[in-house]
Amino acid sequence: MSDVKKKILFVNSEIFPYLPESHIADIGRALPQGVQERKREIRSFMPKYGCINERKNQLHEVIRLSGMNIIIDDLDRPLIIKVASISSARIQVYFIDNDDYFRRKQIFRDADGSFFPDNDERAIFFARGVLETVKKLRWAPDIIHCQGWISQLVPVYLKKAYRDDPIFSDSRIVLSLYDDTPADSFSAGFAGKACFGGVTEEDIPGLAGQADGIKLAQTAAQYSDGIIMGSGNVDDRIRDFCSGLGLPVLEYDAASYENGSYIDEYCSFYDRL
Repeated sequence: MSDVKKKILFVNSEIFPYLPESHIADIGRALPQGVQERKREIRSFMPKYGCINERKNQLHEVIRLSGMNIIIDDLDRPLIIKVASISSARIQVYFIDNDDYFRRKQIFRDADGSFFPDNDERAIFFARGVLETVKKLRWAPDIIHCQGWISQLVPVYLKKAYRDDPIFSDSRIVLSLYDDTPADSFSAGFAGKACFGGVTEEDIPGLAGQADGIKLAQTAAQYSDGIIMGSGNVDDRIRDFCSGLGLPVLEYDAASYENGSYIDEYCSFYDRL
């Protein structure tokens, strides 16, 4: 493989303007554009939360990519793929949709602030939906960059369930960590529901029992090839776990986000993996 990683897949939890501005959403918006402007190919994905106005943002379904069912906990869930363009950035965004998981107007918590009990299944569906869609696109990424906790099963599936797939055989996984880690517990059956392909409960012991966002982030890091500290407030339990893995780590630098130089730093980091 060339030292320059040409094809970058972004798996995002948030992208502005589809969600309000935040540190993660702003990076989800600016990073793919910046990487593309540096002569690399990009694809960018996020969930199609129910609060995203489809008409205003001109989303439309991609029929040729939709139509697959993803089985979670013995139930078939239809996978719907939508797409929209950010014309000022000259980029497209693909949306993973399913009425059961993403039709609700709230993102991760209900109107009373309670963590959705099916957030584990939503993360499973999103991760598998992204990877199956990339397979249908027949587009082999050099780097798969995961941002936001709902993307954190992607590294597990890539290293276990899809490791022999030629689309992903040369892919390297970058995990950005932020301060969005849920303190809430996922359902007790998370590990069992996450099993798929070559993934067994023995591969994801951190998700057994009352797993929380800390355990999910640690599991994701274990199956990644490089870590980016995207926030200065990453939980110390995650940082300490990552430091023990011996992986390349790009530390957080607030000034680089202010002046935009982080994009070049990220590209250099991709090329080192």
